[in-house]
Amino acid sequence: MQKVYAGAVEALAGQLADGMVVMSGGFGLCGIPEALIEAVRLSGAKDLTVISNNAGVDGIGLGKLLETRQIRKMISSYVGENKLFAQQFLSGELELEFTPQGTLAERIRAGGAGIPAFFTKTGVGTVIAEGKEVREFDGELFVMERGLVADVALVHAWKGDSEGNLVYRKTARNFNPMMASAGKVTIAEVEHLVPTGEIEPDQVHTPGIFVSRIVHVPNPVKHIEQRTVRPRQEEAV
Repeated sequence: MQKVYAGAVEALAGQLADGMVVMSGGFGLCGIPEALIEAVRLSGAKDLTVISNNAGVDGIGLGKLLETRQIRKMISSYVGENKLFAQQFLSGELELEFTPQGTLAERIRAGGAGIPAFFTKTGVGTVIAEGKEVREFDGELFVMERGLVADVALVHAWKGDSEGNLVYRKTARNFNPMMASAGKVTIAEVEHLVPTGEIEPDQVHTPGIFVSRIVHVPNPVKHIEQRTVRPRQEEAV
């Protein structure tokens, strides 16, 4: 089975439709599938439900899909860096299912593992628990959370081979691996595409069986979400 495609647009061809659920990997701006997000923008697919830890920033990452009004609903944990997101949410244009970060990660992992629901203490007694089943275990209350599965999962990896075996680096390993297993179709963009067999088996984070399509995106722009530097010390006279 040929998994490697010439570009992101080609990799997404025939996989998107209006109203789909899409997972988008990464943490902040680190490890986001930026080329694939751009391909989603070009596809014109709308009314999307997007599952992502965050919504990028204005003009970068998922921020591009907010600009084109292609996202109807976000299932997210942290959305504080995107002014357009706030504007659309406060105006009622964008629906938000706000989820604690650890719970979001576990909902995605559960979906990929075929677990339909689980119980957690996080959110008990808060708005997070409204409308959800709360059950007592060993004298303590837990809220039930549903696992998450996407029609299409978009992930970014540092290295991959032609069979779809993936390796992530550092912060980019947040959310990408569990999303790769939770998509009915998983499409990966990789910075370094190597021949099958070159990646040591013990180094593989996502086995190729989870990955349907791959696109090689060398030298991606590494954005900085919040640039923080020390003040320059004036040279002694």
